Amino acid sequence: MCGILGSINHHIDNRVLDTIKHRGPDDFGMQKILLNGHDVQLCHRRLSIIDLSPAGHQPMNTTCGQYAIIFNGEIYNHQDLKDKLPADITFRGHSDTETMLYYLKTFGIEGVKDFNGIFSFAFVDYAKQVVYLARDPFGVKPLYYHLGNNTMTFSSEMRPIKKQLANNGSINKEAMATLLRLRYNPSPETIYADIQKVKPGHYLAADLSGAQLHIAHTCFIHQLPATLKSSEAELKEAYGRKLVEAINRQLLADVEIGVLLSGGIDSAVVAALAKRHTQGKMKAFTIGFEGNHAEDEIEDAAETAELLQLDHHYKKITFTDFLNTIKECARIVEEPLATTSIIPMYFLSELASKHVKVVITGQGADEPLGGYTRYRSELIYKKIPMGLQQMLQPIAKLASFKSEKISRGINALGVKDEIARFLNAYEIFNEYEITCLIGVKDKISYQRIQYFYDVLGCKNKTNAAEKMMALDARMNLADDLLNYTDKISMHFSLECRVPMLDLELVSFIESLPPSMKLNLSSGKLIHKEFASALLPDKIINRKKKAFQSPTRTWFKTEVDTVKQILLANGTNFSRLFNQRYVAELIEKHQNGYNMEKQIFLLLSIYFVVDHV
Repeated sequence: MCGILGSINHHIDNRVLDTIKHRGPDDFGMQKILLNGHDVQLCHRRLSIIDLSPAGHQPMNTTCGQYAIIFNGEIYNHQDLKDKLPADITFRGHSDTETMLYYLKTFGIEGVKDFNGIFSFAFVDYAKQVVYLARDPFGVKPLYYHLGNNTMTFSSEMRPIKKQLANNGSINKEAMATLLRLRYNPSPETIYADIQKVKPGHYLAADLSGAQLHIAHTCFIHQLPATLKSSEAELKEAYGRKLVEAINRQLLADVEIGVLLSGGIDSAVVAALAKRHTQGKMKAFTIGFEGNHAEDEIEDAAETAELLQLDHHYKKITFTDFLNTIKECARIVEEPLATTSIIPMYFLSELASKHVKVVITGQGADEPLGGYTRYRSELIYKKIPMGLQQMLQPIAKLASFKSEKISRGINALGVKDEIARFLNAYEIFNEYEITCLIGVKDKISYQRIQYFYDVLGCKNKTNAAEKMMALDARMNLADDLLNYTDKISMHFSLECRVPMLDLELVSFIESLPPSMKLNLSSGKLIHKEFASALLPDKIINRKKKAFQSPTRTWFKTEVDTVKQILLANGTNFSRLFNQRYVAELIEKHQNGYNMEKQIFLLLSIYFVVDHV
């Protein structure tokens, strides 16, 4: 894992490169390239994980001097790719970067389709006079860019890009409306009008063959696979084999690897399989909360750690820790999000970084395997005639449920258009609330979901839950959960790997019959069955807590502090938002309606627009 930074026709100095030094404290490099009169600059900060020697230094060039690369991430199948390369190549080291460089030289940018890993990179082809930018299919590694007057700047983080913007990034209110709707900004949008993100599973080609820079976008995501026809027994055996192979691949490193351990099944399975290949006790890390909170997972995680004989490290945090950290998290993540687990992730990464440079996690299992309630809701909708749903929906709305999940489920009831129904199930704020808050309608969310719906070939699938799961894996994960995981872990120079999103594994999972993944009462069925050979039932079937903060309680008991922040006059936030309506939302939470995600999102926006 590293940090990349580069530009076309725009100068970058060491001071700007040092804004991402935390991503790679071990080494750095800068290279200038002249292509057809255009100045190209490649910069890199290195966190040494594979091939710790100088042979892994970046920017890296081929011996012929016609190709160059800067790369952030890991390619887990790089040894297999190496075997496909010409025998006459002399490798200087054993890094995956060098394998990538020669693979792209040999097979062209289309070779990116063969990379099983997490990555963002810039690849320069001197002969074609093109600079390529690429991001992995699940968007685990972020990649931002800014297009100016025949210039381009790109980076693993927004911070270096914002340094070149005179206004530090002007707010895009339409993108803000989308953020309020979805809880995150789907690629390519950010809340800034002049900064975009490369979409997951896409590459950009910056053509420098003419006087003017020309940009073209290409998708390399495969459509969803056909459903396998093998017997259940064969598929269950294959699932176990694929999962073991995925975890084994992702243990590739020349340094020690630890595990982020929750109280749930996913991190327990990952830890149980990974520890088989660890010398001595594998280190495990957990964050909990002071006081009596249902979200605290330390006791459950400690039980798992004892069972698996892990070296368990943990820490408890308070509301004061939460409040003191939210501003710093907003600075680190750079994009506002409604996900309260950002805060425990900060302390978890800080804790783990004191012991290891790499961790693996169970993150990413819920989307492909059907772990969330909204997927089972789609199975329920299918059993209720559409006419009856449309009759029930206005009646159900009158009940004014205080549960956020129930309210979103009701909003999706009776909606024929799948994309519109999915959007209603996702939304944090509805269209009316967004208009009340900022006076702008959300015009982007539907389009972004439609794009990936088409790219994945969702129309060829009959099961709506399966479609939603596939969309979530390429959208919600990329620009919400994986986004903050990357930013926060790398802030502490910690590489975080997600073996449940191994490309071969997910491709297999998405080819399974939906009935092997979820039913009306439960999700992750095949995963739980596999886990039964590794873990006791009390771990496999623990009530799902999710990785989050006890903000529902805190925002009630500490409401005065929340008001002081969000209702202050003279702030950038107050100029963007209708504070009277913000006050109503806070009051609604006090009256028993769960608005914790909404309040957290508003706090996150406040700290980004007023302090970042």
